[in-house]
Parts: sequence; C-alpha cells; structure tokens
Amino acid sequence: MPERTRDFGHYGAQGIKGSEAVARQLDQLTGFIATPITQQRGLMARLKYLTRTDHARRAARAAGLMVTDRTLNAWLTGKRRPSKANLAKIETAYRAVRRQNVARYLLRRLNSGGGTRVEIHPFNQSQVDRRFQRVLEYRSLNIRQWNAIIHAWAAGDGTAQDDAWVDAIVDLGSQWGQYEYVSNVGFAPRP
Repeated sequence: MPERTRDFGHYGAQGIKGSEAVARQLDQLTGFIATPITQQRGLMARLKYLTRTDHARRAARAAGLMVTDRTLNAWLTGKRRPSKANLAKIETAYRAVRRQNVARYLLRRLNSGGGTRVEIHPFNQSQVDRRFQRVLEYRSLNIRQWNAIIHAWAAGDGTAQDDAWVDAIVDLGSQWGQYEYVSNVGFAPRP
C-alpha cells in the first residue's frame, strides 16, 4: 500500500484533500442559514438557534461563544451589535452546533440502504508538465460505513476526518493514493 501524499502540488497539480471535499458536501446537506451574519436577519437567526434551549446554549459555549447572558440578551433585543470578532465567534459556534445537531440524521441517511455512492473527481493536472502527469480517471465508490467520517466532521477534527477518508478510499485498491487529493467529491442522489 502506498504512503500518504506529503508534497502535493510540487509539480503544479491543483486540488484539495478529499476529506475537505467531503466536508463541503456534508455542509451542503446540513442546510445552514443562508442569510449572511452581517445582516440583522442572519444574526438574529443564528442567535436564536444558539439560545433556544439550554442544550444549545451549552453547546455554543463549548464551541467557543463565551459571552455573558447580559451581552447575549442585548444582542437579541438589538440594543447592541456584536463586534467583528464576536460575529466570527457566533458564526463558528453556530456551524459547530448545527453540525452536531444534524450528525445523527446524516449518519442514518448515508448509512441506509447499504451506504452511499460517492463520485470522486481527480485533481487538476492542467498546470503539470506532460512528463509528470498521471492518467487519472473519474471514480465512484460505495461507502458503507460513514460513522468515522461523520463523527470527525461533527467534531471539527480535520486530522481524524482525513484519516477516515483515507480508510474509506482504500477500497479503491492500489490506486487509492491517487484520490487522496481531488478536485471534487459528490454524493450520488438517493432514488
């Protein structure tokens, strides 16, 4: 089995880690609030999501939103507006809490029916000298167990997610190393 890629892009290849591409797809399935946090409506929607239950408040604090209840109430009533740094903390906490909340649903959805087919698009070699280019093809793979990938994604642990992705693509055989970095990963639609 080949070793993991250490110096991706040395010859001009362009792409992202497959685990990052999977995280993007999982984020799309999550359905985050579309209105930007810079608009009042987007800010209020995120704050209400983070404060609607005691569980949500605890999760927001665990995700890094450390403000007093007085400050939070001032934001919710519109008496004060969060600073740019606090807006970033609110967005980060919102995304972390939302991921934790939908993780069970996604796990059930992606594991059902024997797994989910994943379409893997190889990385871009257009800037690579011809003599260093490899023959890479579009591949598809059925991932049957999403537990490790979903748990790492929900926790925001990039290293664990990368390891889980590599464990999943080892089923491609000896070519798995060619798909550690990709241009895109898509999930096949459910029938």
